Amino acid sequence: MEARQQEARTAAEEVFAAERQLEASRRQVMHLLTLAGNARNHMAQGEESLASLEREAARLEAEMSQAKAELENLGAQSGEARLRYESAAETLKRLESEIAALREALQAHRTNEAAVRARTNQLSGETAKVTGRRDSLLSLIRNHSYSTDTVRRLLKPGALAQGMAPVGTLADFIEVSGEHEDVVDEFLREELNYVVVKSWVAAEQGVQLLKSGVDGRATFLIHSADQPALFEESNETISAPGATPLKDSIRVLNGFELSLESILPKIKYSYLVEDSGEALRLAGRYAHAFFLTPEGECFHNATVTGGKPSSEGPLALKRELREAENRLGKLEIELAQAETEAAALVAAIAEQAAQLEALSEQRRLAERDTANQGAALKQMEGETQRVERRLEEWTTQAARNKDAREAKSVNISQKREEMLRLEAEHRTAEAALDQLQAELALLRQTRESLQQEAAQVTAELAGLEERRRGAEVAFQRIDRLHADLERRVQTIAQQRTAADAEREQRVRESAELTQREQELASARAEALALAQTLAGQAQVLRLQLATMETQLKSGRAAVDELREQRASRSSEGSKLLSDLEHVEASCLAEVNAEAAALRADEQIARVAGEELVAEEESCRGLRQRIEQMGPVNMMALDEYKETVERHGFLGAQRTDLMESIENTQQTIKEIDLISRTKFDEAFARINENFAQVFSRLFQGGQAFLRLTDVENQDESGLEIVASPPGKKLQNVLLLSGGEKSLTALALLVAIFQFQPSPFCALDEVDAALDETNVGRLADLLHSLSRETQFLLVTHSKRMMQTADMIYGVTMQEPGVSKVISLRLGGREQHRATA
Repeated sequence: MEARQQEARTAAEEVFAAERQLEASRRQVMHLLTLAGNARNHMAQGEESLASLEREAARLEAEMSQAKAELENLGAQSGEARLRYESAAETLKRLESEIAALREALQAHRTNEAAVRARTNQLSGETAKVTGRRDSLLSLIRNHSYSTDTVRRLLKPGALAQGMAPVGTLADFIEVSGEHEDVVDEFLREELNYVVVKSWVAAEQGVQLLKSGVDGRATFLIHSADQPALFEESNETISAPGATPLKDSIRVLNGFELSLESILPKIKYSYLVEDSGEALRLAGRYAHAFFLTPEGECFHNATVTGGKPSSEGPLALKRELREAENRLGKLEIELAQAETEAAALVAAIAEQAAQLEALSEQRRLAERDTANQGAALKQMEGETQRVERRLEEWTTQAARNKDAREAKSVNISQKREEMLRLEAEHRTAEAALDQLQAELALLRQTRESLQQEAAQVTAELAGLEERRRGAEVAFQRIDRLHADLERRVQTIAQQRTAADAEREQRVRESAELTQREQELASARAEALALAQTLAGQAQVLRLQLATMETQLKSGRAAVDELREQRASRSSEGSKLLSDLEHVEASCLAEVNAEAAALRADEQIARVAGEELVAEEESCRGLRQRIEQMGPVNMMALDEYKETVERHGFLGAQRTDLMESIENTQQTIKEIDLISRTKFDEAFARINENFAQVFSRLFQGGQAFLRLTDVENQDESGLEIVASPPGKKLQNVLLLSGGEKSLTALALLVAIFQFQPSPFCALDEVDAALDETNVGRLADLLHSLSRETQFLLVTHSKRMMQTADMIYGVTMQEPGVSKVISLRLGGREQHRATA
């Protein structure tokens, strides 16, 4: 079999060598034929070229003259365009500086306006609060809320007859210096509620009203100048160090022109002292006088009055009302000033916003003008360079044309001789080719017969190999089954050993249970005998018990009769004793006092009859209410302490949460500030790189990035504005497909330059580019390959020529693919197949 395969391979190699030799001969024949035709064509073309070169020389002279004139014209136009571009650039720079300054001023005004708004809101809140307090105080004073219900009813409109209505209370007619208001409020609390009327008749009518329809009492003060005898003044005073007459701190209003001490006699003997010790000393010396301390205590003879007042008095309310009105006036002035300032800032902001909008419009126009002028200047410069290159090319072409005409004459004669020689060689090569084709046919027949024999032998070998593999697989399966059976035998042996041990243990337990059953049977027999004995004894005892119960019943009947007699004779005494004991027990349980002590107390009123029944009914009602309240919670204090501790813990947790929230908000602000700074830096760098890369890829032009919303960078988008050479500035969406691709690649490279990446994969990014732009992109990527490794999927030959290594997939045989790599590195090339 090996010999047959070797013969087939040898025959195939001979056929391959013959085919290769035949192909080489055929190529030689075709090459000679092509060379002969080329020589013939070259000879004809040379003659035509000689004539065209002479015509071209004349044309080049005319073109050079025209290019020189055009070059001079472009130089003048380029100078004018440069001046216009520089002027537009200066205007744009000036507008940029003005816009920046205006934005700073606008931001400052907005900050001030926000502060003023906050201050206005604060003042509005304070004004509303003070106004509410003032209105509340006015309502309290107007409705005399500090007075008793009786006084308030008398002061209601229509309470008394027409012309008899009270004019207020005495508190409405008195003012006291600020530091003594609280003292006077407490000292004259009853006198300040005196109802002031205009006549004795009105006072009498008010007293009758209180007697007939309104519960309560009131004191009426007649406010009339017709009764001067009621207001006699007294000059008796106490001269003591540290004692100031109270009347010096009180001022009378609204017609009480006479001395207040005549209206209120105790004011005549009232004095203000510095402390309690001084008041105590003077009270012991002057028993008829009243001495008031700054804390509100009153010392009179052997009495002292003091403590915390239940509510504010009318004088304190009037003082608080005056303070609220003064505070309200100041707040209204500050609020008006803040609103005026806010309105001025709003107007200034609106004006500056209008100016900013106008300057922004001017800047956009200036940018457009600058871009147009720059594009026009670059276009002129490019046109100038193009004309200069054309002029140089035409000069070079003219020189070459002259040399070519001289060489053409020599070349025509050489091509004629070469043509004759190549035709002779072609005839010889065709004869040799026919002989090689006959030999190749014989070799192919031999190869096919040997290949058929080798294929048959190979098929037999493959069948034998398949049977061998099947036998090996079956043998391995039998080995695995044998190993499994051995493991199962070991497992069964272990289970059998465990079963024998368990059987022996069950036998021992069965013997123990049999012995235990015998013991329990003997104990049961003994228990039955004992039960029979106890049953006989119980029968005897039952008979004795019946006899004794009969005797007991007769004795109980006699005892019951005697008890009835004793009860009939002493029922009343027992009832009274029972009631007495119940009362004594109730006294100890309910009032925590002994009944004997209560009976001995003569101050306690005695009740009997219907009054006692009513009191008992009231007591039962109170007891029911107490029972309905439920038992006293003895754990209330502990629960309160736990609640206080829980409240403190929750308060601390809340404080920690509030601090955490504040710290988090501060961190967010810092992150936003850092992010905005990083974004501005990255945006400026990438924008600069983008402009440079764009100019490099397009060989001119300009492009830049800009924000769609400059004022709100967090939600702003990006807009790409580009101007390829010869075009105006416009959005990238308005460019062609190739220009869009090249612009996007310029932006990608700009980002890579700002933040290089070690690896980058690009998939057919050059599909929309022509050969020239593919070459520029390839040169750019090659310059960036020092920092970044680029992996490109491409079909462009120009891009492949720039690569350091290329990988390709080929299919030399049907259904079998190969990956081929080729390393490109100057002169040295290495080819490997993987």
